[in-house]
Amino acid sequence: MQTWKTLSKTALLSFGKWLTVERHVVALPDGQIIDDWPWIVTPDYVNVAAFTPDDKMLCFRQVKYAVEGETLAPVGGYIEPGEDPLAAARRELLEETGCTAAEWISLGRYAVDANRGAGTGYFYLALGAVPAADPHADDLEEQQLILLDRAQTASALRAGRFKALAWAAIVALALLHRQ
Repeated sequence: MQTWKTLSKTALLSFGKWLTVERHVVALPDGQIIDDWPWIVTPDYVNVAAFTPDDKMLCFRQVKYAVEGETLAPVGGYIEPGEDPLAAARRELLEETGCTAAEWISLGRYAVDANRGAGTGYFYLALGAVPAADPHADDLEEQQLILLDRAQTASALRAGRFKALAWAAIVALALLHRQ
């Protein structure tokens, strides 16, 4: 199979580093040209399913602007320009929870929207997470760090308590890996 080719890009809307909407001119493998393909640029991010030595998952009970009601969420955040995704994952775990982890396993790299962009998510499983410092999260939301055993984590996942797709995906991947 052949990939599509971007012939040009025009920025239509920009909110600095957080969001840009572009119009792409795209050539399909059959020669067809699409002159108004919408594309969304957002920062790449990491999510971390972190487990303590006694096999409890670190997660947050919180609210988010685009989510109705309270949600559970794993550790996560944006990758800084030029930052390696694993380094970002380690940084986010330390900033948000004050923990470091002994073992890091990549659970994959995933496009947010396969047709429109919107960044890439890098998922990691962190094992042996232990306190190392005071948390210094800069999130706007109020968060409560909680520990869930694997059964509680699986139950919360089945009940839809991880209300963002990326969060549900990383929790499911982590639980599959831990089986």
